[in-house]
Amino acid sequence: MYNNELTIVTYHYVRELEKTSYPSIKGLHLSKFKKQLEYFQRVYTFISIQDIFNNLNHGEAFPANALLLTFDDGYTDHFINVFPILNKLGIKGCFFPSAKPVQENKVLSVNKIQFILSSMKNVDDLLKNIYDSLDNNRHLYDLKSNDYYFNLLTRDLYGFDGKKITFIKRILQKELEKKLRESIIDELFKKYVTCDEGSFANELYMGMSEIKYMIDSGMHFGSHGYEHCWFNTISQKEQEKDIDAAIVFLNKLGIDSSIWTMCYPYGGYDYSLIEILKKKKFKFGFTANKGIAKINKNNVFTLKRFDTNDLPITC
Repeated sequence: MYNNELTIVTYHYVRELEKTSYPSIKGLHLSKFKKQLEYFQRVYTFISIQDIFNNLNHGEAFPANALLLTFDDGYTDHFINVFPILNKLGIKGCFFPSAKPVQENKVLSVNKIQFILSSMKNVDDLLKNIYDSLDNNRHLYDLKSNDYYFNLLTRDLYGFDGKKITFIKRILQKELEKKLRESIIDELFKKYVTCDEGSFANELYMGMSEIKYMIDSGMHFGSHGYEHCWFNTISQKEQEKDIDAAIVFLNKLGIDSSIWTMCYPYGGYDYSLIEILKKKKFKFGFTANKGIAKINKNNVFTLKRFDTNDLPITC
């Protein structure tokens, strides 16, 4: 029977958390990653991105319980901790770095927020800093009251974050105008984390030489955009500008356009973005929607994935 069903798993940080300067960062411990791979080896059959192309274009069925591993954001974790293990086991992973950190040696806003939260000792102090910044910019940006934003952004809570953390994440991630949002994040990053952004970025993300080495070793690299945008919150013009910059990066890596793939930052995408990707000759799009991916020509830009935490570590 023809099989087009595929389990896709996504990872972010994979590290020995207790040995880092930020042990509270939400990531998968390296020991658990190894155990999960052992579990996967017993239950699944690993495939590569090429197998998806062959399934779609040549009708080559997947093996039973086919599994693809994906890694978002381009962290050095993936080169130092993940790659040696995959390479030894002959597993072809898919990696999706955003281009800006590599090209400009900058820390993405999403990561700045993560490390700000991981560095803080008192959430009320951080909250006060954000309120002060809003007060100082209220008339410049025609901002509403602090209470308005707090109530708006904590109306629906997800996961294990309380109201204060939820508010901090949402106000800094996408609620405010980009220029103001990034200005506040930069101030907080300097106060709570470091003033040496370049050194921090160099330690956090893979560089060109590391990425090219992994490509030469058979790993697939796709795009995670240029700036790690919420693509479903920006205009079509802004979407295309970001994608064009990301394509320049893919070309610098020497990745042939016949295998260009896209992984949506935050899982955010819309019809406009998909049309741009099709026009630019991308072949697949990976979402954060949970579920089994069923490969066909109608859904190649909305492929579902599971987070590592959705699947067992061991059995």
